[in-house]
Amino acid sequence: MIKNREARIGVIGMGYVGLPLALAFAHEGFAVTGIDLNEEKVQSLNDGESYISGIDDLCDVIEAGLFRATCDLSVIREQDVISICVPTPLSKNQDPDLSYIRSVVEELKKFMKPNALVILESTTYPGTTEELIANELLRLGLKVGVDYFLCYSPERVDPGNPTYNIYNTPKVIGGMTPNCLDLGDALYSTICAQTVRVSTTRAAEMSKLLENTFRSVNIAFINEIALLCDRIGINVWEVIQAASSKPFGFMPFFPGPGIGGHCIPLDPMYLSWKVKGENFFSRFIELSQDLNRNMPRYIVQKIGDVLNTKGKSIKGSRILLLGMAYKPNVSDWRESPGLEIYELLEERGAILVANDPFCEQVRTDKGQVVKIQKNIDNNELVGYDCVVLLTAHSVYDLSAIIDSGVPILDTRNAFAAFDVPTVVRIGDSMSAINEPSLVGI
Repeated sequence: MIKNREARIGVIGMGYVGLPLALAFAHEGFAVTGIDLNEEKVQSLNDGESYISGIDDLCDVIEAGLFRATCDLSVIREQDVISICVPTPLSKNQDPDLSYIRSVVEELKKFMKPNALVILESTTYPGTTEELIANELLRLGLKVGVDYFLCYSPERVDPGNPTYNIYNTPKVIGGMTPNCLDLGDALYSTICAQTVRVSTTRAAEMSKLLENTFRSVNIAFINEIALLCDRIGINVWEVIQAASSKPFGFMPFFPGPGIGGHCIPLDPMYLSWKVKGENFFSRFIELSQDLNRNMPRYIVQKIGDVLNTKGKSIKGSRILLLGMAYKPNVSDWRESPGLEIYELLEERGAILVANDPFCEQVRTDKGQVVKIQKNIDNNELVGYDCVVLLTAHSVYDLSAIIDSGVPILDTRNAFAAFDVPTVVRIGDSMSAINEPSLVGI
């Protein structure tokens, strides 16, 4: 059925992972049903309107009768393949919240078609596929590899990446049995140029956590180097560029205001939580998380330093924050460090305007809804006491911002081409001021 494109595919969760996956299968000729409990989101999709930037071919697959969206979970009974792409957030105590996966499993118990292929894509700790899906279905007498087939294949979506997408990013797949793996491989081979087979679902689950923990640790390291360079008066960006000239043994990472998105801030904590149950404490993960989470406080301190050079304090100053999404040229603001920076500045009495051409509004950790300015009026820039570039969206007119003469804190080295005294970068000390201690940041 897979080879002939006759398999009906249901994708549960129409977010940044599920929607692109569903459309990829639809474009390959599969009949795909997107399943989501958000009625507004489902209606938007059926109207041909995507809420994710960069997706502009939704109408094509709808008109071809290859995609539809629904809130009705009973359609699971019609699907030959079920792909689970639901959120896996952390609780307030930084423990894995797997309630969305558990809810899907309850629906599988009621509606799953015999011999269906079930694939979990949501990021989680090693053992989840076996413990939460295989073991739960076994309680009903359903044996994996006999009554249905089960795989884990971690999502590797990188929103806004112009080079790598679902089609050319290698797809890791682990199956509960050899037959499960063969079916999963056959399915993903229809949309992916390369598949990477691993021996177990646990290995596949671990591979995703390794990828993002590697990034988290290295980002934390370069953030600490930025603080170090700031302290001793060395330009960290120049140092990175020089080190990058070595053609082997070095991979550049870059400092910033913190980490964001659904993966890097969360995935390492899944691994840390899991191994604590084995009496193993991961010092690298915990230290990296601490360093990265405290970068917003360093940014706020740096903003205060910039304002001090003009005889001003944060309280009462008009500050323009540029970029509330967690990365350039996307609308995804989940876990964005800009949210905490906004809260910290507001607590200190700043008069804030948040700008982002891709976001309509964002919600801080405290639940505050922040309306976003989408355009910049160059004539109004002079009315600010400080401009802070948090996310380097390509649409920003850096020259116009420079021409305003307003002090700028650049957290991304976006203004590297401008050698002007109004720009201060993180990881680059300000000789004009006596910097306070960074101990405790």
